[in-house]
Amino acid sequence: MPTHRGQCHCGAVAFEFELPATTSMTLCNCSICSLSAHQHIFVPEADFTLLSGADDLTEYNFGTGAARHLFCRHCGVKAFYRPRSHPDKYSVNYRAIAPGTLSISETIHFDGQDWEGNITGLRAKT
Repeated sequence: MPTHRGQCHCGAVAFEFELPATTSMTLCNCSICSLSAHQHIFVPEADFTLLSGADDLTEYNFGTGAARHLFCRHCGVKAFYRPRSHPDKYSVNYRAIAPGTLSISETIHFDGQDWEGNITGLRAKT
């Protein structure tokens, strides 16, 4: 399986993960995803490695507090986080992945404004 790399804007936080060269991307319209323009690529925990910047991450929680929103404390970018929807995976922001290594085969639109009513269907797709 190919290894993909990504980072925050300033480069303090860098990571890599293994996924096929083609995968699905999920777009969510919940309050935080809409404002941050996060494009979800779900990566199993075992296939994700933080290369640098553990001490440069700051955490934000809201609502149930289950999601661990992680931001670079220098540039403010959320390159990845631990989602409530997939607690055994990381959600990597497609925008933070090095260009040209990952192709999107399908875009899944998730209605996060009705998170509870739609989560079962999202988990089945990703």
